[in-house]
Amino acid sequence: MSSIVKRPNGRWQATYKGPDRRERSRSFDRKIDADNWIKTQGADVVRGQWADPQLGKITFGEWATKWQATTVHLRPTTRARDASYLKTHVLPRFGRVPLAAISHTDVRTWVADLVAAGKAPATVGKAFQIGGKVMRSAVEAGMIPSSPFANVKAPKIEREERRFLSPIEIAHLADAIDPRYRVLVLIGGYGGLRIGELAGLRRSRVDLVRGTIDVAEIVVEVSGHLSFGPPKTRAGRRTVSLPRPVVEELAAHLAASDGEFVFPSPLGGALRVPAFRRRVWAPAVIAAGLEGVTPHALPHAAVAIWIAAGASPTEIAARAGHTSVVTVLDRYGHLLKRHDERLRDELDTMYVAPIAAPKATISPLRKALG
Repeated sequence: MSSIVKRPNGRWQATYKGPDRRERSRSFDRKIDADNWIKTQGADVVRGQWADPQLGKITFGEWATKWQATTVHLRPTTRARDASYLKTHVLPRFGRVPLAAISHTDVRTWVADLVAAGKAPATVGKAFQIGGKVMRSAVEAGMIPSSPFANVKAPKIEREERRFLSPIEIAHLADAIDPRYRVLVLIGGYGGLRIGELAGLRRSRVDLVRGTIDVAEIVVEVSGHLSFGPPKTRAGRRTVSLPRPVVEELAAHLAASDGEFVFPSPLGGALRVPAFRRRVWAPAVIAAGLEGVTPHALPHAAVAIWIAAGASPTEIAARAGHTSVVTVLDRYGHLLKRHDERLRDELDTMYVAPIAAPKATISPLRKALG
């Protein structure tokens, strides 16, 4: 049911009933605008994209607060990261704007402004992703008919060339770091454990006889509080074998210390990674001549070493805790090209030139088969 009536003041009032059977109306200077509005609302109802205009008056900031409060599946670090991007990059532009008032052009302009301000593509992309999540949740809740973030593209992120530490560089770093964390460097560089996995590693997860580590827990620090939990993915829960020399150093390390954790903090308990990076890691990389290298370089170095040792993509994915071989090929495919060269060399050594058999020996066989 809809109608268009001319009011005494000369304006045209368009009225229609929404799916909830309640009437909505709006006034226009021209009848054609009122008619187009009625048609648009009717089409949205038919397509199932209609939303109560009143709900769209809630501001982005108000809805973002509700979205954060009802999003319960996030890890503490992810929640803190998303809150930071919202506060720093999204809410300053859209926080006080009604959901229904944010347009596709507004989002494009916001993205362009972030780029013009010199924000890194990764930063812009993450802020855009978080803003898009908030708006999609508003669509799912029936607050607005569609998200203005849809079909807007964030700037392309060019993948930077990874820094792969060589075995000699790992050795220099292990020599330069506080002796209490020498074995941490070796396990990261040869076993591929990430810094959160190393910080959460308990003595009970180490099997010196088999020379393996059971990766089952990580620890992260959020707002000064330590949070323990399983690895991010099921593939992250894995058992990693270590080279014998590393196992020997690990055994000596454990024999010289006690406590629940393999690499405890100076005050005991789990290692606090932010403080470790400032007080221990940063001076060590400078002393080793590896300025700019972060703890994230250790698992990347491990993968490069595994590849050089002849590990297959499947073996690498299992050891590194990646859910898919595709991830390995995407990140380390350029290193795996050496495998093809090695395979070619092996084929060269195995190649035997075909020996041409005399026709007389072939003909009887053909006759028998025929």
